[in-house]
This record gives sequence, structure tokens and C-alpha cells, in this order.
Amino acid sequence: MADCKSSDDAFVIASREADPKNVVAVLQHTAGEYLGLIEDHLEGRRIRFQYFRPFAAGRLPATNVPADALFLLGGGPWGSAGTRDLPTLAAEVELTRACLDAGTPVVGFGLGAQILAIAAGGDSEATDLVLELTTARRCREDALNGFLPEIIHQVIYMRDRPVLPASATVLAEDEAGRAAVWQVADNAYGFAGNPGFKLGMVEDLIMEFEEVPADAAARLDELRVVQPLLEDELVPIMTGLVQCTSLMSAPKAAMAARASFDGQVF
Repeated sequence: MADCKSSDDAFVIASREADPKNVVAVLQHTAGEYLGLIEDHLEGRRIRFQYFRPFAAGRLPATNVPADALFLLGGGPWGSAGTRDLPTLAAEVELTRACLDAGTPVVGFGLGAQILAIAAGGDSEATDLVLELTTARRCREDALNGFLPEIIHQVIYMRDRPVLPASATVLAEDEAGRAAVWQVADNAYGFAGNPGFKLGMVEDLIMEFEEVPADAAARLDELRVVQPLLEDELVPIMTGLVQCTSLMSAPKAAMAARASFDGQVF
């Protein structure tokens, strides 16, 4: 399993620092997929992140979790359209809907984008498990505050696909005309693939599950070639995403935790 660098006490640590930090709650669905390259961009901005791993006998955050954003990761062969549903699907849809209702930013990658779509009033449709490398073209110049590159590369390791709610705005489409990046509400975003994907994450997913996408070996060779492009494209993507989710503004997670601790008598 990859070394995920967040602390188990991210909320506590963020609240006890002299300069409180924003905290992102991250729902991880497999051992192989984590934030990947996104971790460095959050850490570079002094944004903390807390992983929740229900697949490893961990717990889900409460629906009123005082996070500054909720990130929903991909699920490898887990889906949401009835063929091989994520075991915690219903609870995660409920959590995501609660965050949307509270105005908490939500970002979903792969399966996480399906969960976001369902929570926002859309659905998902059944498709086979695939490992694809696609390119997508920006549909709006103001996407992610104008920071979404005109052309992006995406690694899609996913079963099923989101069906967007009527309120969604498509920000980028792939070669087949499918939504690659989209927005719902003021601060919630879905990505068909994890823009922070690393080659090792795909290798770990292949080893973690008995079900492997077709032509996985060939796709790995392609990923080796485009990995530097993914790294370069992530720089403006994260700049825009942090701005659009206000992750550099006043950290409500840390301040809420601090208020809780200040009210305790020891």
C-alpha cells in the first residue's frame, strides 16, 4: 500500500497550531488509490488531509464532519450501478448530500464522481471495468477560474459512469463527448479520472483485486509516457480547484475543533 502522509489526527493537529490549517476529509475506497500527486499540492499550501478508510475496517466521517472539503476517491472495480456496488455506497451518498446541503465543497474522482452525481440528483449507468487513457477538451474558458487547461489527459480506472444531474455544468469533454470534468452547485466538482494518478497506483490496483481491466499491460506502457504530462497539468488544475473550493480561506474544520477543545474541562 502506498505511503499516505496524512496524520490520523489531522483535525486535532490543525486546531492546535498557532495558525490553524484547512482540513480535507478524504474517502479512500481501495488500498491502491489515494490522492497521489495531489498530496504534494495540498501540503505545499499547508492544507491538511485526513483519510477515512472503511474498506480497512475504518469508519466513515459523520454527516456533520467539520471538514473544509470532502474528496471522494476512485474505487478500482467497485461501482455504483448495481453490478459490483461499493459496500458503503448508500452511506457515502448520504454524507455527500449532507455536505452539498451545508455548502461544503465536494470533489469526486472516478467512483467518487458517481457518488457526487447521485447525491446531487443524478444517477450512474452500468459499464464494464476499464483502464483508459483519454484526452479531454475544455468546454468553458472560465472552468476552474480559468485554470483548467484547454487539453487534459485523464487516467480512467473505473466501473460504471456518472449520469449528471440536470443542474450540472460540463467543463471538459473527452473524445467520445462524455463529461470528463463537471461542476454542480457553486463548489462541487466531478472528474472522470483522478488527476493525481501515479503509475504505481495502477499497478497496486491490479495486484489488489482479482478483476483486472482488459489490456491492462498495454495501458501501463501508455501511462509511463504520459505521466509527466499529468504532473504538469495538475499544477493549474490544483490552483483552480483550491480557489474554487476556498481551501485557502478561514479553516472552519480547525476552528470548530478548537472551540470544542476549549470548552472541555480536564
